[in-house]
Amino acid sequence: MPTAQHVEPRTSAAPPRSGQAPAPGTPAGTPPGTPAATEATVTDPALVKRAVKAAALGNAMEWFDFGVYSYIAVTLGKVFFPSGNPTAQLLSTFGAFAAAFLIRPLGGMVFGPLGDRVGRQKVLALTMIMMAAGTFAIGLIPSYASIGVWAPVLLLLARLVQGFSTGGEYAGASTFIAEYAPDKKRGFLGSWLEFGTLAGYIGGAGLVTLMTALLSSSDLESWGWRIPFLIAGPMGLIGLYLRMRLEETPAFAAELDKAHKDEQTRPKVRVRDMVTGQWRALLLCVGLVLVFNVTDYMLLSYMPSYLTSELKYDETHGLLVVLVVMALMMCAQPFMGALTDRVGRRPVIAAGCAGFLLLSVPALLLIREGSLWAIGLGMAALGLLLVCFTASMPSALPALFPTSVRYGSLSIGFNISVSVFGGTTPLVVTALIGATGDVMMPAYYMMAAAVVGGIAVWYMAESAGRPLPGSPPAVETRAEARALAGARAERG
Repeated sequence: MPTAQHVEPRTSAAPPRSGQAPAPGTPAGTPPGTPAATEATVTDPALVKRAVKAAALGNAMEWFDFGVYSYIAVTLGKVFFPSGNPTAQLLSTFGAFAAAFLIRPLGGMVFGPLGDRVGRQKVLALTMIMMAAGTFAIGLIPSYASIGVWAPVLLLLARLVQGFSTGGEYAGASTFIAEYAPDKKRGFLGSWLEFGTLAGYIGGAGLVTLMTALLSSSDLESWGWRIPFLIAGPMGLIGLYLRMRLEETPAFAAELDKAHKDEQTRPKVRVRDMVTGQWRALLLCVGLVLVFNVTDYMLLSYMPSYLTSELKYDETHGLLVVLVVMALMMCAQPFMGALTDRVGRRPVIAAGCAGFLLLSVPALLLIREGSLWAIGLGMAALGLLLVCFTASMPSALPALFPTSVRYGSLSIGFNISVSVFGGTTPLVVTALIGATGDVMMPAYYMMAAAVVGGIAVWYMAESAGRPLPGSPPAVETRAEARALAGARAERG
């Protein structure tokens, strides 16, 4: 490894505001052929805090829309679809909802590689604009009674815009936080991304529940349903403002500098290379995202319907139980994120997989007992197990890929897994119950996902406390950077 001169460490601003300090060696997990990192990045706490807020708000906005759409689906069916059959209206509404999942991988294949070429900050600003515009547009669409068939067509187009932009959101936001965070706090800071997810869903679902209680059915159907979607406009402007104030991540800025210096010999990475060149990491990504999203959609999207359809439980009470469980998960989220920094991502994710493998059946049996305390206890157990994934994945997934392809490869792997396995969970489980008559099928499905996740954990490398592949160590203070430099000097 070449020896760097000892100068002052740099901060996490994207052009370096001061100098740099040598670090004690190549980061663990750096792929073959990646240049050795010889500098430590001193993170700027104010910039890190702004980066976390800006990234989490985008995720909150995505799931605010998810919560609103899920909870107001019956009303949307009456507004946008002509059939007098309530079931057909609801199916049509969720068909438009599902269309967003189908286009997500395409959005990931566009925005991910773009983020690796022009920068994370620029692409995240663009996805924020598109998400806000798509959601806001739904609130402006006239009803079927006003413009006929154009109403559902415009709804579908708005959902496609939302899904396309969402394809670049999660991977970009988790990459952004991971590349800004100091190595020893990446789990804690990354956990706030999913905190935003839970807050957004609770905010959207809670607003619809409040409106349903305060407005008459006719008022909700004629104008009230528009309010939650129109709120996305101001939310989007706030998120855009926060994201435009950020500088590029230090990891990407360093990658850009390296590309400029070595422009003649360093080839541009193509989408094909992001897949074939990272196939092992992509398989791990798909497996980890599979267990994360199957259990997530099972608990937060499918279980309210399961309570109503299979247990004949009151729909409103079922939704309220899910909201309480999500509030409990929010409380646990940052603590579990901090735990991953202390004990590692692998033990926490493995514990979640083991928990779902062993406790899915007992938890579902508790839920099927039918009393409020039993349902609450079973759902809470599954929710706390899910926190093992929600708190770990935002820091574990970006660490699978080197800086040059991190945004693109993660976008492709994440969105394929979400679209094929996560978003289809309610549909597949419903079909399996119908085909087999076995009402325990949700538990078996989560157990199968846990096995896949466990295999992925077995093969993944531990990333807690270590630099991201292809990036220099990131520390909180200059003293830490000097200590790293001193340790390297002692090693010769």
